[in-house]
Amino acid sequence: MLRIAEHASKTDVGRQRHSNEDNFYDQPPLFAVADGMGGAQAGEVASEMAIEEFVQARDTAAPAERQLEQIAKAANRKIWDMAQADSRHAGMGTTLTAAMLEGQHVAVGHVGDSRLYLFRDGRIERLTRDHSMVEEFVRQGKLTPEQAEKHPQRSVITRALGPEGDVEVDTFRVPAREGDVFLLCSDGLSGMVSDGDLAAIIGAGEALDSTAKTLVEAANAEGGRDNITAVLFRLADDRTGDDRAARVATDSYDTIAGDQEAPTADQIEAERRRISELDTQAQVAQTAPTMAATAVRIPPRASPRVRPPEAETDSPSRPRPAARRRGRWLPRAIVAAIVIVALAVAAVVVVSHNVYFVGTNNDGLITLYRGLPYDLPFGVKLYTPRYVSGVPALSVPTGHRKRVLDHQLRSRSDAADLISSLDQSQSR
Repeated sequence: MLRIAEHASKTDVGRQRHSNEDNFYDQPPLFAVADGMGGAQAGEVASEMAIEEFVQARDTAAPAERQLEQIAKAANRKIWDMAQADSRHAGMGTTLTAAMLEGQHVAVGHVGDSRLYLFRDGRIERLTRDHSMVEEFVRQGKLTPEQAEKHPQRSVITRALGPEGDVEVDTFRVPAREGDVFLLCSDGLSGMVSDGDLAAIIGAGEALDSTAKTLVEAANAEGGRDNITAVLFRLADDRTGDDRAARVATDSYDTIAGDQEAPTADQIEAERRRISELDTQAQVAQTAPTMAATAVRIPPRASPRVRPPEAETDSPSRPRPAARRRGRWLPRAIVAAIVIVALAVAAVVVVSHNVYFVGTNNDGLITLYRGLPYDLPFGVKLYTPRYVSGVPALSVPTGHRKRVLDHQLRSRSDAADLISSLDQSQSR
């Protein structure tokens, strides 16, 4: 039977937000992370309502997956009802990722783009699938996972608690074993720290309190664009402690061999001589091949009629046409590469100033961007925001939302008309 041997959690507002809309639950055997959206007055309320649902009475006799699904659906309904009753909370919602230890398995309930990772044997594996626009494009082959991690619309989620009266909850169970470390986190961590760096930090073997702190510091060091939350727990086998105690107790006593008689002094001396002779024979056997190999290693005598290859290579009279040819074409290749790069950059600049696309900003509001929907290394963005609407992406019906946020490049008038129509429908 597995048990929670250690657990820890930490949350932080990040470097660019004024309030923390993340909430978490950290009470073994149950853990959860919720990342609210819809502004400080709404997102924080939604995530708090989701976490409060974990302390309510539930059917503990039901399978763990069923319990997590019931919690998520109950929270969804309460958030939806509040959003309908109070215009200040219109469009609010929250992600929810939860894990619960049950026997030899960890059950999972998941909605949104918060994540659950498993660290095992020095490797990390993401167990949940983001309910996001870019994840859908990855599944369709339109984006690579690397492009998805840097895409400006990576924060647009397609499923959350609150925006609709009912919600589909992903539930499954994972076979677990001793030593496993599970990490639940909001996208403020997974969006700033790579999976490889997550594995390196967890694999350092520090106490989980220190590990959680280091994870948050790593996300802030990369810019801390969003709230950051990390919840960790490590599993151990219940029998491990008993086995260790038994070994310690046994080590305190000499071990005897049942009813066998103790050896005499003559037997002990004979055994000592036998072992000594075996050692001597082993040393001789190891030395003999070495001596034989040394005896046959006679260096060959070079013929005086053959010029050593080194003399030909080092001769100053021999021309070196290959080197001269390389000296001529290398500068030309460098110049050609510079010209090609300059032309490519110029083309990108020209295109990016004449096309537009519709996306969302960090607050989840539909936004008109000019340029191409890509980020380059070193923080270079190929787009700039031109207009921020008052329409939350989650307030647009799911089917229409996918058509609006499909990364299609548009003319300025086409994109502006689309934004205008959304503004008008929101005002109605």
